Amino acid sequence: MIYLVIYDISDNKLRGKIAKFLKQMGLKRVQKSAFVGSLKSSDIRNLESGIRLIVKGKVDYNVQLYPLTEVLFNQRVIFSTPNYSPEEEEVI
Repeated sequence: MIYLVIYDISDNKLRGKIAKFLKQMGLKRVQKSAFVGSLKSSDIRNLESGIRLIVKGKVDYNVQLYPLTEVLFNQRVIFSTPNYSPEEEEVI
């Protein structure tokens, strides 16, 4: 299953930890606060428990996981400038 993970986190340190964790889980950044990738059931459990551990005791955060079928994911429409890469920009 493909998962889209989006987040809205005001704390720079917490946001950095979440982004680093998502990359470690094999997800690819598609926007500054959005990652996507294919995950197995066991990966989903690890993703959820890892996020819970990172945000434990923190305030003012929102992290959402959206399961997508490959068919739905492939129907996405992207509006972007040529050669846009969220990885090239500093993400705070």
